[in-house]
Amino acid sequence: MRRREFITLLGGATATWPLAARAQQPALPLIGFLSSRSSDDSIGAIAAFRGGLARAEYAEGRNVAIEFRWGQAQFDRLPTLAAELVRLPLKVLAAVAGAQTARAAMAASTTIPIVFGIGEDPVKEGLVAKIDRPGGNVTGATFFTSLLGPKRLGLLRNVVPRAQVIGLLVNQNSSQGQGQIKDVVQAADGLGQQLIVLNGGSDEEIDAAFASLAVQKIGALLIGSDPFFDPRRARLIALAARYAVPALYHFRDFPLEGGLLSYGASISELYEHVGEYVGRILKGDKPADLPVLLPSKFELVINLKTARALHLMIPPNVLATADEVIE
Repeated sequence: MRRREFITLLGGATATWPLAARAQQPALPLIGFLSSRSSDDSIGAIAAFRGGLARAEYAEGRNVAIEFRWGQAQFDRLPTLAAELVRLPLKVLAAVAGAQTARAAMAASTTIPIVFGIGEDPVKEGLVAKIDRPGGNVTGATFFTSLLGPKRLGLLRNVVPRAQVIGLLVNQNSSQGQGQIKDVVQAADGLGQQLIVLNGGSDEEIDAAFASLAVQKIGALLIGSDPFFDPRRARLIALAARYAVPALYHFRDFPLEGGLLSYGASISELYEHVGEYVGRILKGDKPADLPVLLPSKFELVINLKTARALHLMIPPNVLATADEVIE
């Protein structure tokens, strides 16, 4: 073989080595991420989820890959989206933004580890056997936001003491909504507070509920905690402003975007917990041995600009306990 031919052959062979090496590299572990919300509505939540993964020493694109599916607040799509994800070679499936999301994931697979992030009681919703020993292939984190209805009712009464009638807007199509009705009605009876339950299970019902406020002489509105309401923040805040009704919401994104006030657990903390558990499972921990994580803090957030627009004076004792005040 002549020298020129040998060099040409050698050059061609070395050019193919990087391609062959890349072809032999193993695929990154794949995480599925199923949410009832939208991607635009979850930017902060996803950042927190990635932060939790980072605590477990995982980073998307470096040593793990993530496949997302978004329900866009259309809960009937969740089973189909969950089925799509479990057909992939998933190592773990994160199912967030409501017990319905977790149930869709559980129906799709009984073997893939599932980490939920919800606001409901996971035992009552049938997701786990016990908080401390979940059992099976499922664990996760909850902020128990649906159990805070009585606390929110008392807070709203302090902020709007002149309101003889308070409205409770809930999605009566969900088990979460039904549970909140029972808890808040019971609390209102104990306080001697007149309460009217309004159904908000669709955009049309939400519009009708706000339109009925004046007729029913509702002076303040408690917005139930439900994933159905989360992507409708702008709509709910705009309606509250249009009808000049003081409204209390379930997490801080509402007052950040113009709502009056919110009280609830930290959404960021919840998603960090989910991300960290996903990372721990990738390292070998079993869901059955990981206790469901509970909230460590609750946030009161007040938007004073909105309060002024409503000609509402926030009591000093409420302001003093606020975790965040938006001027």
